[in-house]
Amino acid sequence: MSVYDLTGRKALVTGGAQGLGAGMAKALARAGAAVVIGDLQEDLGKETADALRDSGATAGFVPLDVTDDASWESAITGTVAELGGLDIVVNNAGVELSALVIDLDPRDVRKMLEVNVLGTALGIKHAFRAMRPGGPAGNGGAVVNISSVAATIPFPGISGYSATKSAVDRLTRVAAMESGKLGYGVRVNCVYPGLVATQMGLKLAEDMVTLGLWPTVEGAISDVIGLTPLGRLGEVHDMADVVVFLASDAARFMTGAGVPVDGGMGM
Repeated sequence: MSVYDLTGRKALVTGGAQGLGAGMAKALARAGAAVVIGDLQEDLGKETADALRDSGATAGFVPLDVTDDASWESAITGTVAELGGLDIVVNNAGVELSALVIDLDPRDVRKMLEVNVLGTALGIKHAFRAMRPGGPAGNGGAVVNISSVAATIPFPGISGYSATKSAVDRLTRVAAMESGKLGYGVRVNCVYPGLVATQMGLKLAEDMVTLGLWPTVEGAISDVIGLTPLGRLGEVHDMADVVVFLASDAARFMTGAGVPVDGGMGM
């Protein structure tokens, strides 16, 4: 059996209705995992889960507001009930609101803090409670948090986002240490994706033009590619495959790690 085989594993992916999250859910399902998508976008989330089922996977949907403790409790309970356990939590849900530092809107910063930092922290909290010995799943497992190359480079226009994604890295490392010290049996790692041409990624390029940092969207994207040694934008499956790796037995001796999947942009 391949060390990347996730047959029998049960996964919850936040923000899994579209974009990177949907790609991660599909990759986990292809590796054999049963997957539940947690998202605020109920119709789209159910469509994505339906598509996974149509492909032969075991999949479901739970409504989830990652900033709300009670919503997490409900989502974890629903996932465990539907799948019969929980082994993998992917904290992917995130939001990016661009602004120059001189023009920061406190409301936008608070929203990114709540979704990107608090949402990830609550995801780790409830993953631990479910997967540690004595929890409703109780067999240990893996948490994969989604940070960003923005946590590693001084890219203009995204100071708030960069700060929150840097916090995801720190959360990952502290949580990994606590899990090990307390015997939870849960590995905690994170991924730093580079720019991907999803709806969110393309919106970032448009924002750079609006902020006056680049004259055109094409120019902004071209310069990002120019900063990337591998010479292209990332693709959804580039990121999703690394999530599968970190969730699998191939990464069984990895915890507290941050894995750049950015074509070398952040080195």
